[in-house]
Amino acid sequence: MKELVAIAEQIAARLIERRQTIAVAESSTGGLISAALLAVPGASAYFLGGAVVYTRDARRILMDIPDDAMKGSRSASEPYAKLLATQIRQRFSTDWGLSETGATGPTGNRYGDNAGHSCMGIAGVEQSAMTLETGSSDRLGNMHVFASTALNFLLQNLSR
Repeated sequence: MKELVAIAEQIAARLIERRQTIAVAESSTGGLISAALLAVPGASAYFLGGAVVYTRDARRILMDIPDDAMKGSRSASEPYAKLLATQIRQRFSTDWGLSETGATGPTGNRYGDNAGHSCMGIAGVEQSAMTLETGSSDRLGNMHVFASTALNFLLQNLSR
């Protein structure tokens, strides 16, 4: 967790300096991204909220993304990560939205992705997404790598 908080401290400094806010929608990280951002003193200046969107019901109820909006798309994909980031940003009226969705392991998901597959999305002035493949079936290890990658991806986007 210390590694995650170290990255979050850099994010916090940039967001506070810019007077910007963020909301997070995460799935297979189970709240680790939000926890890292909230571990930084003064988080209320930039962190407006988050959700663990782990199931289809959570997607519908928490994110207001109906099943029809998912036709032709799957949850562990870059288009879905962008949609999730955009939706959380809009729902909280923040400057930034960050999302993560994937398969931590020890097995893959029902969409055919192997364990260690994760997609991260960012919504700000522009949208961006990336895919990570760890090749590992270590559930806890993947959760931490996914969270670290998502936070670093955000930090890179904040540095532009």
